[in-house]
Amino acid sequence: MIVVNAETAPQDLNDIRVLVVEDEALVAMNLEMMLEDFGCAVIGPAMRFDKAKELLENGVDADVAILDVNVGGTPVFPLAELLVQQNIPMVFATGYDRSGIPEEWHHRPILQKPYTADDVQRGISQALANAAAAK
Repeated sequence: MIVVNAETAPQDLNDIRVLVVEDEALVAMNLEMMLEDFGCAVIGPAMRFDKAKELLENGVDADVAILDVNVGGTPVFPLAELLVQQNIPMVFATGYDRSGIPEEWHHRPILQKPYTADDVQRGISQALANAAAAK
């Protein structure tokens, strides 16, 4: 399940640069294949919290990020704060429901695992639309 506005139509994701932070290899590979099928450029995947933090601290060139909410046992929300500082929209991915995400992040699109390619496309489109509307 993805939580997005039902009125939002998926947009063309060709050439969108997507940072992937996901610690499960099979999930990361599957997501990477989906994104490449959309024509996205995949950054990462960063499979460790410290690697993702390093990418962000060095000014990663991403249009949007997909973050697993728990990377190697570490909550990803400090990385989300870095993304906010860099004006990079994000989508959270979780095996749980919205209750596992702090309320301050509930307005962000959430992919509930297992998710489909359509879910990913809608989530990215919603994150990009939200960012454009906030400008």
